[in-house]
Amino acid sequence: MVGRRDRYPGTTMSNPFFNEKKMNEDAAGWAAPTSSAAVATKPQGFPTAEPLTDGPVSTWRPAMTVNGVITAAAVLFVLLLAAASFGWMSSTVDSTTGEFQMPPFAMIGIVVGFGAVILAYFKPNLAKLLGPVYALCYGYAVGAISAAYESYQNGIVVQAIGATIAVFLVMLIMYRTGIVKVTPGYRKVVVGATLGIMVLYVVSFVMSLFGAEVPFINSPSLLGIGFSVLVCALAAANLALDFDLIERGVATKMSKDYEWVAALGLVVTLVWLYLEILRLLSKLNRS
Repeated sequence: MVGRRDRYPGTTMSNPFFNEKKMNEDAAGWAAPTSSAAVATKPQGFPTAEPLTDGPVSTWRPAMTVNGVITAAAVLFVLLLAAASFGWMSSTVDSTTGEFQMPPFAMIGIVVGFGAVILAYFKPNLAKLLGPVYALCYGYAVGAISAAYESYQNGIVVQAIGATIAVFLVMLIMYRTGIVKVTPGYRKVVVGATLGIMVLYVVSFVMSLFGAEVPFINSPSLLGIGFSVLVCALAAANLALDFDLIERGVATKMSKDYEWVAALGLVVTLVWLYLEILRLLSKLNRS
């Protein structure tokens, strides 16, 4: 039963999609269009005529703000928590075998939520719509996964939530005080390692369809615990990337639509961190 329960958290993900390169591309794509004045021509001997214009053209557009990102993230979290409640309540335990029953729509929610994040990368102007899709679909799955852990280890969900909040605050303080600095090297290492973990999880998920698994991902062994600690640290490191993107987006006056992109990236990282902490606590309790 333990192996079956832990199969679902292996589908978690992070957000290496929303990186500085992509933000710069979006900044160029969303820049206000410019126009060049036509050059007036005249027959030789005539005085030069000034081109007629309608006056200066305004290039002002609503810019991204920190408060806007916070508001968007708050909306996504409310939707995610509401969906997680439904996912939790939809989960059941078989009265005869005592085995936890994952609601059938949980896996669909993971797939749809993951797809929404991928699409938001290619269509950041749709993040305001895709963000809630992710929050509702993935939130439902997170609620079901949390209920699975709670059914075997009472109180583990509260512990994981508390630990996630603590890690978030510590990383925010370390980033704001300059203890953690997002350099090009830092960004390259974190994004590369995150993509590697994602590939490993995808391989593990495919293997689980054939009754196999990568042993150390869910194992409470020393290697398995060490792996979970490493992944939790990597998820925390991604928070610094999220903070950096928000700061850079505000500084470069990105389009206000990008507030939803930044908020979605932050929520994805926090959900990933929560699920990894949940897995780590489960391993520690079983070791």
